[in-house]
Amino acid sequence: RPGPGRVGPSLTVLTARLSRFSRPLSPQTAMTKLGQWLCGLALLGSAWAALTLEPPGLRLPAPFRQVLLPLPVYLLVAFGCYSLATVGYRLATFNDCEEAAAELQEHISAARADLRRRGLRF
Repeated sequence: RPGPGRVGPSLTVLTARLSRFSRPLSPQTAMTKLGQWLCGLALLGSAWAALTLEPPGLRLPAPFRQVLLPLPVYLLVAFGCYSLATVGYRLATFNDCEEAAAELQEHISAARADLRRRGLRF
């Protein structure tokens, strides 16, 4: 225990001690985006269920209950709108790869010439 004049271990000593506990996660243990969404959904769902089942000692006013009951439907509609807007935006800002298209056309022409040389007619 540090005395009145001593502050204790330095910050570098503490970070060195804690760094052994904070190893980077391997790809097998890292949480995927699906896992993040499912954890968030489970958290929201459990909070919603806890509030709608009205535990003893918690009595919500009627206007709050009227908003709380259809809340999952509202969130589902909002998520659908967000998804549709995201897909539409990504589709509208999709860039063309003209160099890749030209290279692909060259490969198609070479393949057709090779097939004609082998006797295939199309």
